[in-house]
Amino acid sequence: MKGFGKILVELRGGNTQEKVAKDLGIATSTLGMYETERRVPRDSIKLRISEYYQKPVQYIFFNPECHERGQNNG
Repeated sequence: MKGFGKILVELRGGNTQEKVAKDLGIATSTLGMYETERRVPRDSIKLRISEYYQKPVQYIFFNPECHERGQNNG
């Protein structure tokens, strides 16, 4: 199971944290905390990140395995 922090790191690819943070309008340390999952972004930042990487918010921040498990139980 992959957390949102690992997904953010993968999406960032060869870009630096500094570049991505500047592009998103957040502090580099904040992006680092998101990538290590020490902080969860506010919804407005989640949307900004989603648009930046052109990926759905659900892909980045919600584990589909958990949702599938929940649907199978019900």
